[in-house]
Amino acid sequence: MRIETERLIIAEFTADMAQAVHENSLDEDNRRFVPDEVFETVEDAREAVEFLMSRYSGTEGPFTYPVLIKDSGENIGYVQLVPFEDGLWEIGYHIAKKYTGKGYASEAVRAFLPVMADAAGISEIYGVCLSDNTASKHVLKKCGFETVSEEIGDYQGEKRPVFRAVWKKP
Repeated sequence: MRIETERLIIAEFTADMAQAVHENSLDEDNRRFVPDEVFETVEDAREAVEFLMSRYSGTEGPFTYPVLIKDSGENIGYVQLVPFEDGLWEIGYHIAKKYTGKGYASEAVRAFLPVMADAAGISEIYGVCLSDNTASKHVLKKCGFETVSEEIGDYQGEKRPVFRAVWKKP
């Protein structure tokens, strides 16, 4: 898979991306909001990249793709489609801290949604984040997600205030 936008390329992982995945995962927002996606060592990142690459040939997911800056090829984060609950799918994304505030997450998510909905044969994709993750909520709303709920719910094994939204294929 390869998606190109004005500034970005979304493509498949390659084994040589482990260092960038490690570095991108270490920022404080990632630790706070998705601690299970922090890779403390390059070896941890390498194992994750190998696992994610192995998922491309199946239908179960997760389907995770690096987000690269078109001009430089620099890996700045990822976007993913993940099995959620009861046959539903959820979008996930992370842009490394030094690249945030430039619209990269919104650009990647907007481009990724219709392509992945078609590939998975689905018409709805959910967005779920902690209620206090204002940046992620902003990206979801900017990309056409409609609020479903904001209430205490299970988030990575803990009861926390959770924001849920849904994107519907036009």
